[in-house]
Amino acid sequence: MPTTAAATASATAGDVHERDWDGVRLHVVTGKGGTGKTTVAAALALALAERGKRVLLTEVEERQGIAQLFDVPQPGYDEVRIANGLDGGEVFALAVDPKAALLEYLQMFYKLGRAGGLLERFGAIDFATTIAPGVRDVLLTGKVYEAVRRRSGGRPVYDAVVLDAPATGRITRFLDVNSEVAGLARVGPIRHQADSITTLLRSPQTAVHLVTLLEEMPVQETLDGVASLRAVGLPVGGVVVNQVREPILPAGRLASAAKGKVNRAEIGRGLQAAGLGHAESDVDVLVTEATEHAQRVLLEQRERQEIDALARPVYELPARSELVDVGTLYRLAELLREQGMA
Repeated sequence: MPTTAAATASATAGDVHERDWDGVRLHVVTGKGGTGKTTVAAALALALAERGKRVLLTEVEERQGIAQLFDVPQPGYDEVRIANGLDGGEVFALAVDPKAALLEYLQMFYKLGRAGGLLERFGAIDFATTIAPGVRDVLLTGKVYEAVRRRSGGRPVYDAVVLDAPATGRITRFLDVNSEVAGLARVGPIRHQADSITTLLRSPQTAVHLVTLLEEMPVQETLDGVASLRAVGLPVGGVVVNQVREPILPAGRLASAAKGKVNRAEIGRGLQAAGLGHAESDVDVLVTEATEHAQRVLLEQRERQEIDALARPVYELPARSELVDVGTLYRLAELLREQGMA
């Protein structure tokens, strides 16, 4: 459960929650590969979809993560409804494809119509999105920007958009679209679009959340990611610590257990009291497990101090032994809601 002051909100009798991100309409979720960023993005979308609100969950890496988590067909370039929120809202999904985004862009600004299809047949679309990665990122973020800004009947079509973004190592370059196109397009429609996207991304309507595990490499990548985002003026959101394990040993015994100083006689008595006969080999196994557990907990505590030093809201999701399914996503969504992230 949450341990920082910014993430201590829980439900009240009126089902009113303190929220850390009121006013944010674009939630960008990033993290080192393997930390569970797609799972967190999906859970956050479910948590945000409440009381009639509409939330769009988007992905840009063609990994089909949304389809796998929600057990639905792979979303295409047209938004489709994939789930209900925690209490009455709706979650829609969109997979942003760079080729489709470029064709849409060419039609929007240059009215190419069928000529755009001919360009795709001759490979020009693949060439354009491969040779100019900065333009590719403008096209991907541009579609997300359009979804955030789209209105119908005077109000936004989506109350919030959640972007399952590239990994932390690439997130600043992906979002810093102005720098990426500076040498490619100094004027014209694509430069204008990059400027508009940048205005949104650097505004209070956007928050970039980072997902990590309490392990050295993910934590270091999180620290580097926060520093990189801040350096270019992108708004850092919260940090989601995923797969948090509950300590088994009392705090006072961790240091000695980590050095292998475990009371073997006490373990033997415990096995006997549980009606489990034991041999010395059984005690050896349990001593080893206790030592490794203590070492792991102490390591996680040190890494958690690094995360807390960022002075950002921190949210915790527990370790899970089962595969993530839709039911798991709803449980995680409720935990994020209770901690004030949505």
